[in-house]
Amino acid sequence: MADNTEQLRKQIEDQGNVVRQLKASKADKTQVDEGVALLLGLKDKLRIASGDSGTSKKDSKNGLTLKTPKGTKDYTAKEMSVRSEIFRTIVGVFERHGAVTIDTPVFELKEILTGKYGEDSKLIYDLKDQGGEECSLRYDLTVPFARHVAMNGIQSIKRYQIAKVYRRDQPAMTKGRMREFYQCDYDIAGSYDPMIPDAECVRVAVEILSKLDVGPFVIKLNHRKILDAIFEVSGVPEDKVRTISSAVDKLDKLPWAEVRKEMTEEKGLDGVVADRIGTYVKLSGGEELLERLQALPELMASTKAQQGVADMALFFTYARIYNILDRVSFDMSLARGLDYYTGIIYEAVLVEESQQPNNPQPTVAQTSSKKSKGEELDESQVRVGSIAAGGRYDELVGMFLASRRGAKGGKKTDVPCVGISFGVERIYSIVMNRMKEREIKANRTAVYVISVKDGLLEERMRIATELWDNGIAAEFAYKVKPRLQSQYNACDADVVPWAVLIGKDEVEQGVVLIKNMAEKVTGQERGVTVKRSEMVAELKKRLD
Repeated sequence: MADNTEQLRKQIEDQGNVVRQLKASKADKTQVDEGVALLLGLKDKLRIASGDSGTSKKDSKNGLTLKTPKGTKDYTAKEMSVRSEIFRTIVGVFERHGAVTIDTPVFELKEILTGKYGEDSKLIYDLKDQGGEECSLRYDLTVPFARHVAMNGIQSIKRYQIAKVYRRDQPAMTKGRMREFYQCDYDIAGSYDPMIPDAECVRVAVEILSKLDVGPFVIKLNHRKILDAIFEVSGVPEDKVRTISSAVDKLDKLPWAEVRKEMTEEKGLDGVVADRIGTYVKLSGGEELLERLQALPELMASTKAQQGVADMALFFTYARIYNILDRVSFDMSLARGLDYYTGIIYEAVLVEESQQPNNPQPTVAQTSSKKSKGEELDESQVRVGSIAAGGRYDELVGMFLASRRGAKGGKKTDVPCVGISFGVERIYSIVMNRMKEREIKANRTAVYVISVKDGLLEERMRIATELWDNGIAAEFAYKVKPRLQSQYNACDADVVPWAVLIGKDEVEQGVVLIKNMAEKVTGQERGVTVKRSEMVAELKKRLD
């Protein structure tokens, strides 16, 4: 990343010199404009590469700092075009699997969110008391969804939701880790036969990540009951299970020695117990790992382990039918630190081209074993981090239902749930980085109406109206007599594929010229002449 930004700065410096020389020599305005456009494009790339969310200028009069808060950013028109396409792709897959969408408030009662996120609860944004209610910004979309299901008495639903969430995390803008960001969630709530909806959630993830072309990825799998059984047979005290689970979850970023140190020195776990855990959590592979686990009598003596292994055997059966076996890895180090998971858990990560899904993945610590004090681990050497994650949470809705019953008592009820959440910011960082050398079209304009020599404003307006009425996205210059080259430049800037050109002769003859703007445009170049009455049909044929 550092090499890339330095190279961009050098290109900006060189292009700046070129522009200054063009202006000094009083070069043609078109040539100067092209040089300036190239310079601005390089600056935009540098801003994206360096993670700068905008300007940071002081208003001399008011003393305001014009910048976005740390961990947030503005998005340009072209960036939003890419993001919108990502959202359309994700929603398309969700809806193909029969999901409906809902919406929930951006903030919840603090008690709704409290105690659901383990050690990450410290990352929740609390709001000042307003009107006698303590509220917090939502940390994710899963807990609000569970509250929604419980509050409305829903027994079954397949839903998706795309919305912003907030975390008081240490941001890393270039890797898509922010304090305000979008999540795209897909959840299936209801009582169904084991592992059928769970396998479909992973299938949904494979479809989305493949369609977005994020690069080679693997979906790591584990089961909370197997993990709990490992802690149980290893001798982890009940009150330390969740904190030790959070430590295990760091094995994708830290070597075992550092995780063991955290367990023993920071969390007070006996070293012998930590070593027992290590013999299990270092295991990873594919379906064959089930046989290795079944051959461990101490582990399989646990009822939890038996249930977890049976679930995973079913999952692999369904994964084979769904054609996703080559995308998953059974990884015993995957823990997912959130408190509400009860069954299968999964996490999608990017991997190097040479790595295979069913082989253990190298960690950041293995690729960069030394780092200076205060320097952040460079995940870009291995992976951008988790780009999608989720799992089964069968008791979260029941927890809310029990709270609502309160002193009334009554029958204990649960609505089992399983789901997956996609980290759009990290996916966007990957996709944008791959697209930075390509032309990105910010708007949907398909046709630009151009006048040659004469202004012909009213005629341009009539043609644009006719195009709009027929469902064709069109624009024209907001000047009475625009220069021809400025109209061509507008087409180039917005990557408009077609133009309708008119002059006084064309208006008198009842014809228009249709020009393919993907070709190099010069002032003398003509288009294909068609009758005005055939203009719409001809354009639709070319746009299809």
